[in-house]
Amino acid sequence: MSDTFPRQHARTQRFTLGEPRNVMVSADGLRAAFLRSRAGDDPVNCLWTQSIEDGTEVLVADPVALLASADADLDAELPPEERARRERMREGAGGITSFATDRATTVAAFTLAGRLFVAGLVSAAARELRVDGPVFDPRPDPLARRLAYVSGNKLRIAELDGSSWELAGEADPEVTWGSADFVAAEEMHRFRGYWWSPDGAAIAACRVDNSPVQQWWIGDPADPKKEPHAIRYPAAGTANPDVTLHVLALDGGSVEIMWDRDSSPYLATVSWAGPDRLLLGVQSRDQRTYSVLEADPVTGDTAPLFTDVDAAWVELVPGSPAALDDGRLVVAADREGRRCLLVDGVDVTPSEVQVRSVVHVGGDITFLGNPLGDATVQHVYHWDGVSVSQVTETDGVHSVSDGLPLIIRSATLDRPGAVVGAPGRAPLRSLAETPLVEPNVTLHEFGPQRIATAVLLPRDHDGSKLPVLLDPYGGPHAQRVVQSHNAFLTSQWFADQGYAVVVADGRGTPGRGTEFERAVHLDLATAVLEDQVTALEGAASEHPELDLSRVAIRGWSFGGYLAALAVLQRPDVFHAAIAGAPVTEWRLYDTHYTERYLGDPTVDAAPYARTSLLPLAHQLSRPLLLVHGLADDNVVAAHSLPPPGVGALTLPDSTP
Repeated sequence: MSDTFPRQHARTQRFTLGEPRNVMVSADGLRAAFLRSRAGDDPVNCLWTQSIEDGTEVLVADPVALLASADADLDAELPPEERARRERMREGAGGITSFATDRATTVAAFTLAGRLFVAGLVSAAARELRVDGPVFDPRPDPLARRLAYVSGNKLRIAELDGSSWELAGEADPEVTWGSADFVAAEEMHRFRGYWWSPDGAAIAACRVDNSPVQQWWIGDPADPKKEPHAIRYPAAGTANPDVTLHVLALDGGSVEIMWDRDSSPYLATVSWAGPDRLLLGVQSRDQRTYSVLEADPVTGDTAPLFTDVDAAWVELVPGSPAALDDGRLVVAADREGRRCLLVDGVDVTPSEVQVRSVVHVGGDITFLGNPLGDATVQHVYHWDGVSVSQVTETDGVHSVSDGLPLIIRSATLDRPGAVVGAPGRAPLRSLAETPLVEPNVTLHEFGPQRIATAVLLPRDHDGSKLPVLLDPYGGPHAQRVVQSHNAFLTSQWFADQGYAVVVADGRGTPGRGTEFERAVHLDLATAVLEDQVTALEGAASEHPELDLSRVAIRGWSFGGYLAALAVLQRPDVFHAAIAGAPVTEWRLYDTHYTERYLGDPTVDAAPYARTSLLPLAHQLSRPLLLVHGLADDNVVAAHSLPPPGVGALTLPDSTP
């Protein structure tokens, strides 16, 4: 069967297979450890190392060989905790999908089929460590003497001889130790629930009591014999889990870290700043107050180091807070209309730079950011203790691994995929396939808000009129208009079918400063939809090929919400829509995301009423295709099949 782009796109998992990922640099700077499958259509990731000096590559762990020798099946059912982690991280590959190392990056731990494996990254030898399981999230201690892992709702310790013992756990199935709760993983990007102390003598671990959270049920329509699966889902305005933090000594004894959880129930970040110092990032339920606390792991006492308050919300920034080697606090915070880096309260970033995430904090700082006026690019920046320098220069989307030398991933518009490697050294080999389409894209800024917009036309187009397809995400925390070749592949395929495709990042999307992001506060509909119309009209003014009498819009998740909103509220502009997994009723979405933008519906339901699609349903006059996975545990199928009473939807008798 001949290959097509949709088939290739699916077979290569959006061209991610075969590309180096999860890169870690050894403490001595001699090698990089990373995951990569053997081909661009092979979903089984292996663990590799590569010499940074001469580029020699070594296969450390092959899942197929390891499981064959362990008499196990690569397709064995994963533990539910691992399935949930992969869903939260949007992980589609198999084999080794994550690994953790000791401080020196000499020993790695990972799971296959719920079993524990360890590997020597210097000797390039891997073996199974037979312990009581199933095993989830194994992590060596910093000195590589033993490992910790989660099994079910318990946190366990594994010795290198294969013996294991329970460090923390309870009989109550609703109480877990060492795992991240749903909103922490889905919305705070805190995917873990325990942290080794630097000396390996203790572990800081989350205890999560899910019993306050309402229970929902998800069935499997493909298997009517299977009992529906129960999930605890904290929808907006309902109870969250009760999350506490404890320091557990390996030789016995524990202490609870105490803070005012009534005023700051969200535990956003945890890190060790030394053997006797923990840093916590905690947040109020309305997310308008964020505090960094210093905790004593012996007494459990905490003291505030930094507090940030915002009338809308305080944004959580990956990698923040952290401590420099000399003890000074590093946080990212919004000041004077942009996100900047504060060292002991002093802004050290240039005024034209917007900080996106903090990657490394030690004697110096490495972070990612972009020029405040251009969010289509992302660069690597370095603070040496005195000033900030921009490490990457080429326009594109650059990211970096923690450690030295810097291993930089660079994606640009002029070439497919990405180059991963240390500047001036041999790159890590990529086996990703070359896409069958090549973007024919131009980038623009339209309207007074300077909406970043991409316009894609069929290759070798003759200038005749084209129907238009808008292809946005359009919501907070995600961008579509970036200077990366692979970002536009799907849009280009649609263009090559005979469409002019318009992609726009309007207000609410990141990288453009405080005011731009917070323009969606208490209203996720008005500005978002206005900016799509502005981008469409601007694109038509510069590209006369666009036929505004034939305009469709497609999107997924928030983009699905936006697509459905467009045909409901602006049928004069949009003539058809495809909405994938749309959030049609925000009261059915989770607490941490939804309340950040719309507030608590039990306090003020008005923002929910004016952004819900259900009261608008009777206005539908344009074709709308709904696409929804019935097993979705985040945007549940009820959004496309609303249960009775939600949104007080009443359809007139004349509605077909």
